[in-house]
Amino acid sequence: MTDFQNAPIPVLIRNIALPSSIGLIFNTLFNVVDTYWGGTVSTTALAALSLSFPVFFIILSVGMGMGTGATALISGALGAGEKSKATTYAAQAILFSLFNALLLTFLGRLFAPVLLRMLGASGEYLEIASDYMYIILSGTPFFLLNSILNATLTSRGDTKTYRNFLIAGFVLNVIMDPWFVYGGFGIQAMGVGGIGFSTVIIQMMGTVYLVLRIRNRKILEGVRKADWLPQMKYFGDLFRQGFPASMNMLTVAIGIFVITYFAGRFGKEAVAAYGIATRIEQLVLLPTMGLNVAALTIAAQNMGAGQMERVFSSWKTAIRYGLLIILIGTAVVALFRDQLMHLFVSDDQVIGIGKEYLGVAVLFFVAYIFLNISVSTLQGIKKPMFALFVGTYRQFLVPLPLFFLFAVHAGWGTKGIWWGIFIANWSAAIFTFFYTGNLLKRLLPKSKNAELNL
Repeated sequence: MTDFQNAPIPVLIRNIALPSSIGLIFNTLFNVVDTYWGGTVSTTALAALSLSFPVFFIILSVGMGMGTGATALISGALGAGEKSKATTYAAQAILFSLFNALLLTFLGRLFAPVLLRMLGASGEYLEIASDYMYIILSGTPFFLLNSILNATLTSRGDTKTYRNFLIAGFVLNVIMDPWFVYGGFGIQAMGVGGIGFSTVIIQMMGTVYLVLRIRNRKILEGVRKADWLPQMKYFGDLFRQGFPASMNMLTVAIGIFVITYFAGRFGKEAVAAYGIATRIEQLVLLPTMGLNVAALTIAAQNMGAGQMERVFSSWKTAIRYGLLIILIGTAVVALFRDQLMHLFVSDDQVIGIGKEYLGVAVLFFVAYIFLNISVSTLQGIKKPMFALFVGTYRQFLVPLPLFFLFAVHAGWGTKGIWWGIFIANWSAAIFTFFYTGNLLKRLLPKSKNAELNL
């Protein structure tokens, strides 16, 4: 297992962040493949995928939030030398994910059509989006289980296993998407539904692979039979740590709902353009996302071991690495946004709106670094509620009035939406950065705090 308490911070960050970032890049490429094949069906199909993403993201939000909470709790127990407690948390987290999967599947089938209609879908548009969502909902247990299984590995410094699954999943999706969409070799053409079917099958394969890896490494060795029964104490800890993280991710889904709603006022081309442009944005940000995983895990392990100076050091180092990476990505998008949009769509109106979004987005990419790494560090030291606060602020409370003001009343159209996002992200990032720095300094030993203030 990785030595979180003694290994040099830069080495730890690189060893955890690099495999994680590579995996996340392939995960986004997975989504890019979905977007590409959806676009080959029709503009309506592409818009339906974009429209469905906020509902899909709710599932991902719960999974990622629970994974974040489980990583913090398991890592903290390991850092404190409580291996048995860490094992119990892992078993309880698996149970907790299955309960949440059942609830999400039920609620999703009940409310997905209503949410899609709220976003303006009707007729063929609604039918395509609904068919895709029902298939995705059937895979909810695997999405959530994979998040928890990955958290169990990540808390021990292993981000390579999940990276391997994401790379393999991408390769399989390249093969399966066109096969299921257009049919052949005994498979009937499924259209956009084939994209969802491919996703669910790959997630099932991932669950089997992750379980086998955990079993082979004997990570759950010593787990007791009682650990596989629901225990309210551990469920409560997982809820308190994971629920704010899930809700923080859910605010992103709400934010996408809000943006999609306002974009929909300017036609389905605007919705499709936003969906494609955010895929490009994700590609730029993903090389930095592994830093969030590293910041969370290192903070939790060293918080458990009582080494707050290493928590502070990892936060600063991760931000420096993130700024270097994001500036490269920002330059690429600024110079080649037209070519990047053309990779996914040929509709001139969609391309024009997408370029417009990316022209503003390059001005707030840096804000994501200060925001995401700081929030991850706070989650690692078991301060998850701040993530929910700042998520609500930047995804809903600020954007909603700004979109009305700029896009509707001022008549800026889609530009008003993009500049509202700019203001929300930068104001949240500045506050979060200074709040995190001040909090970490207060938690440092007095001697170390005095050194920082010299």
